[in-house]
Amino acid sequence: MDLRPHIDKFARRFSEVEASLSDPKAFENAQRFQELSKEYSRLKGLVAGGSAYLKAVADLEENKTLLAAEPADSEMALMAKEEVTRLEEVVKKLGLEVQAGVLPPDPTDSRNTIVEIRAGAGGSESALFAADLYRMYTRYAESQGWKVESIDASPSDLGGFKEVIFGITGSDVYKRLKYESGVHRVQRVPATEAQGRIHTSTCTVAVLPEAEEVDIDIRPEDLSVDRCRASGKGGQGVNTTDSAVRLHHIPSGLIVYCADERSQHKNKAKAMTVLRSRLLEKKIADENAKYAAQRKEQVGTGERNERIRTYNFPQNRVTDHRIEVTLYNLPTFVEGEIDSIIEPLMTNDLNEKLAALKL
Repeated sequence: MDLRPHIDKFARRFSEVEASLSDPKAFENAQRFQELSKEYSRLKGLVAGGSAYLKAVADLEENKTLLAAEPADSEMALMAKEEVTRLEEVVKKLGLEVQAGVLPPDPTDSRNTIVEIRAGAGGSESALFAADLYRMYTRYAESQGWKVESIDASPSDLGGFKEVIFGITGSDVYKRLKYESGVHRVQRVPATEAQGRIHTSTCTVAVLPEAEEVDIDIRPEDLSVDRCRASGKGGQGVNTTDSAVRLHHIPSGLIVYCADERSQHKNKAKAMTVLRSRLLEKKIADENAKYAAQRKEQVGTGERNERIRTYNFPQNRVTDHRIEVTLYNLPTFVEGEIDSIIEPLMTNDLNEKLAALKL
């Protein structure tokens, strides 16, 4: 496939956006300026990637010509052969990135994200696994330079979580984490198992793009707000005020509780953020349901009720069932090094979308 026309198109549009941003009038409309800035950043990367792709293609052809001209057993031919192998991988990778630029950008990819982890089948072991997943995602966030903020949590007796909700802010958070939505299964011997039997437990992970007020309009008359006393470990300043907030969105039936902050106003603001994101997720799900046969979206299409990944500790194995990828690095994976599966998931999603467009 000849990608040069697409690369030229990126370059022309990049010049247009650059000129628009240099116009003082661009600052008069804050929303328009923000949109142009995001497009500028995206196109800048695409133009740079396109240039790198064209250079790699030229280098590949040059080395193929050299390889054909030299005796097969010569030192020059061997060096050219190694370079051809390397450049073929580079061209493939960069070409895929250029093709990705042809697709309309998903506006939710750049959003901050809310992650909800809930213990499922397996009792106390499931709650402990929920804590493991929480640590895995927070450590991955740290490696990406993202910020993690607690929203709500329901601890279990043995140090796990019945439920934990937290927000992650940073660059391309939802773009990378949206594939984590689903049922995660763990197979291991619990610490409480006296006979050494392997137990199977599950947790549900929901990854929600953080909604903005313009995305979801919540009317005051559709919202019931209850103030209640927060539970805590005791100590000065804890459980002394009715700081916890419970929101009930009457039309959808959604209920959100937040008691993470001592301030009632802060708890209400966090609860509103979660509520908007859940309503946005429902809105996205309704839209995606029309195209479920063509596109396998990771959020809100029913896949949350299916097992997406298995963590098998006795075999040191992690398997993602959607792309049939199995790795044998479970200890490092659960410590936050999850790009080894996130990257193939992103590539698989991209290939499906490109196939749908027949690119």
